[in-house]
Amino acid sequence: GRMTIDEVLWTERVMTDLTVPTQAKTPNVPDSVAMETENMSAFYGKFRAIKEVSLAFRDRQITALIGPSGCGKSTLLRALNRMNDLVPSARVEGEVRFHGQNIYDESVDPVELRRRVGMVFQKPNPFPKSIYQNVAWGARINGWKKDDLDALVEQSLRQAALWDEVKHKLDESGNSLSGGQQQRLCIARAIAVKPEIILMDEPTSALDPVATLRIEELIQELKVNYTIIIVTHNMQQAARASDHTVFLNMDGDRAGYVVETGTTGTLFTRPAKVETEDYITGRFG
Repeated sequence: GRMTIDEVLWTERVMTDLTVPTQAKTPNVPDSVAMETENMSAFYGKFRAIKEVSLAFRDRQITALIGPSGCGKSTLLRALNRMNDLVPSARVEGEVRFHGQNIYDESVDPVELRRRVGMVFQKPNPFPKSIYQNVAWGARINGWKKDDLDALVEQSLRQAALWDEVKHKLDESGNSLSGGQQQRLCIARAIAVKPEIILMDEPTSALDPVATLRIEELIQELKVNYTIIIVTHNMQQAARASDHTVFLNMDGDRAGYVVETGTTGTLFTRPAKVETEDYITGRFG
């Protein structure tokens, strides 16, 4: 699969100076906030794609964004690491706060932000390089030494549950892998630059059911160290694989808004809003 232009731009520009120490991990305080939005709206030209979204994403928890096609789930996700900056007509109003700072402040370097808030795309998109170079790439362009790179590549592939399958063929092309393996390679590539948050835009929609379950299991393991925000079209996946769920719908102007948010168990079994119940029971969407 060819990379779209924004993916190419993102992947070329995201890998900045990896020597920047990530803030030391505090013990996982229940319900501490990793990132929050306040009255955030996103526009493409005059079109408002999402309106006045205020959400708190919990540290080292998995939050699923669900809702009908076109309700702005991907736009919301991309606003969280300024991926929308790469679309000329896009702009954001309101705030997205990460470590207490609005990421849209002029003082924020979007490239460094995208290192700390990583992204995994809908279709697996390995670089046309070896498995090893896919993972090492960001660190290598920052002058890491070979021995350090070897350790980083192994650690990242282990964390992505791929090491045992590829350790004998690290010099083969990333594109030689199966779809599910390619997606885990992309997760390893995201992990290698030491992010705090990983955004995932329907990461299993191009995969078969077995590969999908592998990725879901992997995401559960990763939340020990990372905050994960995942857009999914698959309600079973949201119910199975997330701690919190945000249900988005769209108004008459096709602007996405948050209908309801809560712990996944509660939202799926005892939704507060009729709209949510109608969606999860399949009456629309």
